[in-house]
Amino acid sequence: MNGIGFTERLARASAGRPWLVVAIWFCMVLVGGFFATGITDVLTGAFSPTNEPESFRADRLLEERLRGPDVAEEFIIVRSEDVTVDDPVFEAFVVDLSAELRGLEDTVAFTTNYYELGIEDLVSDDRMKTVLVVELVGEANDAQDNVGPLLEVVAEANGGEGFEVLTAGFGSIQETFNKLSEEGLLRGEAIALPIALIILVIVFGAVVAAGLPIIIALASIVISVGITALIGRAFELNFLVVNMITMIGLAVGIDYTLFIVHRFREERRAGLVKLEAIARAGATASRAVLFSGGAVVVGLMGLLIVPSNVYRSLSLGAIIVATVAVIAALTLLPAVLSLLGDRVNALTVPFLRRSGTQEEGSGFWARTASIVMAHPVIALVITVSLLLAAAVPFLTINVGLAGVSTLPADSDSRRAFEILDEEFSGGLLAPAEIVIDAPDVSAPEVQGGIDRLQLALADDAWFGETTLEANEAGDLALLSVLLNGDPDSDAAHDAIIRLRNDYIPAAFEGVDADVLVTGSTASTQDMFDTIAQYTPYVFAFVLGLSFILLLVVFRSIVVPIKALIMNLLSVGAAYGLVVLVFQHGVGNELFGFPQAETIEAWLPLFLFAFLFGLSMDYHVFLLSRIREHWELTGDNTRSVAYGISTTAGLITGAALIMVAVFSGFAMGDVAPLQQSGFGLAVAIFLDATIIRTIVVPASMKLLGDWNWYLPSWLEWLPRLAPEGPPALPAPDPAGGSGGD
Repeated sequence: MNGIGFTERLARASAGRPWLVVAIWFCMVLVGGFFATGITDVLTGAFSPTNEPESFRADRLLEERLRGPDVAEEFIIVRSEDVTVDDPVFEAFVVDLSAELRGLEDTVAFTTNYYELGIEDLVSDDRMKTVLVVELVGEANDAQDNVGPLLEVVAEANGGEGFEVLTAGFGSIQETFNKLSEEGLLRGEAIALPIALIILVIVFGAVVAAGLPIIIALASIVISVGITALIGRAFELNFLVVNMITMIGLAVGIDYTLFIVHRFREERRAGLVKLEAIARAGATASRAVLFSGGAVVVGLMGLLIVPSNVYRSLSLGAIIVATVAVIAALTLLPAVLSLLGDRVNALTVPFLRRSGTQEEGSGFWARTASIVMAHPVIALVITVSLLLAAAVPFLTINVGLAGVSTLPADSDSRRAFEILDEEFSGGLLAPAEIVIDAPDVSAPEVQGGIDRLQLALADDAWFGETTLEANEAGDLALLSVLLNGDPDSDAAHDAIIRLRNDYIPAAFEGVDADVLVTGSTASTQDMFDTIAQYTPYVFAFVLGLSFILLLVVFRSIVVPIKALIMNLLSVGAAYGLVVLVFQHGVGNELFGFPQAETIEAWLPLFLFAFLFGLSMDYHVFLLSRIREHWELTGDNTRSVAYGISTTAGLITGAALIMVAVFSGFAMGDVAPLQQSGFGLAVAIFLDATIIRTIVVPASMKLLGDWNWYLPSWLEWLPRLAPEGPPALPAPDPAGGSGGD
C-alpha cells in the first residue's frame, strides 16, 4: 500500500466519521485509565538481568538446595536522645513495638530484638540505638507489595514517647523510590504542561490550537499506561516505566500533533476546504509523523536486545506510548479537526497571530544559514570542536545504580541506612553471599579454601563479619559476608569484583568446587557486565537500521552517513555534560541537582537509542524541505537556506517543548530521572540549535550536490519521501477563505 495513500485515506476516513472515532478513543481512554490504576501492583524495583548470570545461578542453588525462596528483611531502628537500651522505658517501648509488629500476620513472618536475643551487635556503641530484625511474609521480590502495613506501624511509632523509629530494607527503600518517583511525575507534569502550553500558544497564536496537542498527548499516556499495566501481569517491569511513558508521551505526543495541526492551518490558509485540508495534512505531515514514530521505535527496539528488565521496561514503555501517539495523531486528531474546523483558531492572541509562511530566503534563520555557508570550514571546525570538548568528561564516567545514598538527605530511608552504616553495618541490608557447590563441603580441601577466603576478607576493610552454613546433604555451603557501606556504591562493586577475580580464585585454586557470588551488589554488577556485553550489538542495530531508513528515504548514501555522525556528536556531548554536572558537580547546584558518585548504568545506552530516534524527527523534517527545493531549483545553497527558514519556527517550537518536558522531569528527587531528563533535554537542545543551524548548513555547503549522491547500483531503491508533494494552493469551491 502506498504510504501517501495510506495516511491520506486514514485522515479522510477519520474526518468523515468524526463522532465515531472520538467515541472509540474516549472508550479507550476510559478502559486504559481503569487498568492504569493498578499499574503499581505489577511493577518492581529490581534491576536485574533476564539471562542467567553468576548471581542468578547462585540464587537458584540456594533456593533449590539450602533455604528455599529468598526472604525479605527490614531493619527497624529505635533511637533515643535521652535514655539507653538499658533503661526500662527503652525496653518497654521496643517490646510493645515488637508485639505490634507480630500482630501484622499478613505482613510480618518473624521479628526479634535485643531484649529477646541479648546479642550486643543489635545495640550501638553509645547504647542509644537498637535494631529490630523483621522478616516479611513472602519472597524478597514481594517485599515492596507487602511492606505497606509495616511502614504504617513505623510511621505511627516514630516520635512516640520521645523515640525516633526508622526502617531500612529492600521493601521500604524501594517504596521510598516509588513515592519520590510518583512525586517527580506530578512535579514534572506541573512544570512541563504549562510551559508547553505557552510555547504552543506562541507557535499557533491561538489557545484552542495550542490545547489540542496536550489533549492528544494526555490521552496517549493514559492508554499506554493501561496497556503497560496489562503487560506487567505477564512480564517483570521496572517502576521507571511509568515516568518514561509520561515523559516520552508528552514529548512526542505534543510534537506529532503540532506538526499536523500546523499543516492543516497552512492548507486552510492556502484555500483548501476543511476536509481537503485534513486530507492534505494527512498525506504530508501525518506521513512525516508516521516516519518519525517509526524512527523512534527503531531506535528503542535496539534496547530490547539487552537481557535486562530495566532496558526492556524503558524501551517497551516508550515504544508503546510513541506508537499510541502516532495512531492518535493519524486518527483521533483528524476527527477532532473535522469537528472543530476553523474553530481550531479560536481564542486567538492578537499580537501572536500567524500571518502565513516564511518568505523564501528571509528571516533570522535564513540569514544565519547564509552566514554559516559563507564560512563553512570555520563554522564546522568551531562547532565540532565544542561538541567534542563537551564529550570529553564522558571518558571519566563511573556507572552505577541509584542507591540509598542518592535519596534526599531528609528521607527516612536514607537516615535509617546512614545510622545502620555508622552504628551497625549497612551490609545488613544486602550482604554478599558466597555459594560453595562441592561434592562434600566438609572435605579438608574445601574447608581450607573457605578458611583462606575468610582470611582474605578479614584483611579487606570493605568486608565485615562472616557467617557460614551448609545444607543437610553436605554438598552446598553459604558464606555470608557483610559489606561496610552502601551496597549500591561504586566501592561496593569494586569489592565484589575483587572477591570474584582475586580472593576466590586464590583461595580455591585446585579445589573441586564451584564458587559463585550473589547478593544485591553482585546481581547489579552482573547487570553492568551484561550491558557492556550487549552494547556493541545495540549500537550496530540502531546505526544499521537508521542508515538503511535514511538511505531509502533520501536516496543518498551521504545523507545517512552525515546524519549518523551528527547524532553521535550531539549524543556524545550530552553524555559529557551529564557526567560533568552530576558526577563532577560542575554547575549541579545551579540546576538544583545533587552531585552523584555514579551515573546510572543504563543511561548511556538508553540515551543513545532514544536520541537517535528523536533527532531523526527534526533532521528528516529539515532535510525533506531542503531536498524538495533542491529538486525544483538545483541550487544547493538556496535550498539549504530555504529549508532552514521554512522549518525554523516549527522545529524550534517542537524542540523547546521537548526541552521543557524533559527539564520538568529532571526537577524531581530521583537520581535516574534527574540524569535522564537532563541528558535528553541537553541533547535535544544541541540537536535543534548547534546541529541544525550550523553543522547541517556548513556540511551541506561543503558537499554541494554530493549531498544527494546515490551509486547507480542502488537506483532500484523505492522513492519514499517523508512528506508527500508540497501542498498547492487550491481555490475554495464555496468561495471566500475556505469554509467547512
